[in-house]
Amino acid sequence: MNSISGIHHVTAISGAPQPNVDFVTGVLGQKLVKKTVNFDDPGTYHLYYGDAAGSPGTILTFFPFADAGPGRAGPGMASAYAYAIPAADFDRITDDLAVRGLTTAGAGQRFGERFVTLRDPDGAPVELVESAEARDGHGFHSVTLWERDPERTIRLLTDVFGYEHAGTEQDGATERQRLIAPGAERARILDVIRVAGAQPGRQGAGTIHHIAFRTKDDAEQLEWMERLASAGHRTTPVTDRQYFNAIYFREPGGVLFEIATDPPGFAVDEPVQSLGQSLKLPPRYEPLRARIERVLPPLRVRA
Repeated sequence: MNSISGIHHVTAISGAPQPNVDFVTGVLGQKLVKKTVNFDDPGTYHLYYGDAAGSPGTILTFFPFADAGPGRAGPGMASAYAYAIPAADFDRITDDLAVRGLTTAGAGQRFGERFVTLRDPDGAPVELVESAEARDGHGFHSVTLWERDPERTIRLLTDVFGYEHAGTEQDGATERQRLIAPGAERARILDVIRVAGAQPGRQGAGTIHHIAFRTKDDAEQLEWMERLASAGHRTTPVTDRQYFNAIYFREPGGVLFEIATDPPGFAVDEPVQSLGQSLKLPPRYEPLRARIERVLPPLRVRA
């Protein structure tokens, strides 16, 4: 266990769930792989999207709070996630977005790769990055961390997690440093930015709640707990999230980090072929199923 295995999932906050489903499945082309509830608030969905199997490195999850106020990214938060788009498909996909009237919120090049930025229904940036390594459009390319003092975060990522520094770019007031997890099969890039004169962020709809890193099993997760403790970073106890086990801590700049196990995966309670089609509840909430189903709004995944 020399380095972390890249990103497992990204969890964000949205407003009402149906516009979120429409955007992620209809515009981004991701599959709804799990329809469950927020374990701390079972009157709210927790929606998971990814590739057809719900593979680590493709998973985007949302807490859709219908009454959430608008958030604003800022220092101490993850500020954007990006999907890796195969180079052969990038022009076709971006042209298709334009034909469908989906305007982009920015475009350009970073570290020699083209990208476009979309806005989801809550105004959150979603980046599509041309990638020579991408196999399909489901895996993450990167996540951006917005830091007031990047060096403390970068020390954690390089000295403890094993990321390697891959370069720095300046774009106006934004300094961007790129880190890569060696050996990770996908979702292996983190960008760390500092923006001169940035105002504090505010958690709410359209912001990222936390990012989760991959670990292969429970034993390796415990090793990460010990390594982090030795480096002065105290984690929570292991929490059973039904589809993975998780530990949490805040990195020096304030972003909430999670380390999640690959197993048992999203097919633990329903076949891969029917992932995301029915509401799945953790065992402690099954006695309340009828009440929960009355509270949750129906969701439709359009063809």
